[in-house]
Order: sequence, then structure tokens, then C-alpha cells
Amino acid sequence: MTEAEDRARAGAKVRVEELRALIDHHRYRYHVLDDPEVADADYDILMRELQGREDGFPELLTPDSPTQTGPFFDMFSLPK
Repeated sequence: MTEAEDRARAGAKVRVEELRALIDHHRYRYHVLDDPEVADADYDILMRELQGREDGFPELLTPDSPTQTGPFFDMFSLPK
């Protein structure tokens, strides 16, 4: 891997982490607090950017990524 590829991957990793935190924050505001801070279209933009970065750097894809999980409530175990 070239130095430029290493820098690109490192930058993508940082941005993926930022996007995941933002998306998780907005999911919580929407689903738990019923007080969204962004419009649905803006949320969709964040999700598309995350999906694009994970597509470009598949090694950054994790099972707990918002692109791999369902709605907010699916991220937690429901009591039986």
C-alpha cells in the first residue's frame, strides 16, 4: 500500500467514526427523545456518505455500523 493510500484509509477511518457517532446521536434524538435535530433528508445524506465510505474501504465495515443495523430499537436486546 502506498503512502497516499495509507493516508486515504486513515482519513476514511476517522470520517467513518465521526459519521457513526453522528448517526447514532440522531437516531437517539429521533427514536428515544422524539426531538430530532436534523431533517430526514440530512440524515439520509449522512447514511449515504457512510455507506459510500464503507463501500470504498470494506475493511472499515463492522456489524454494528448503522448501515448494518435496523432501526434504533433493533440495536438493543429487548427483554423476553
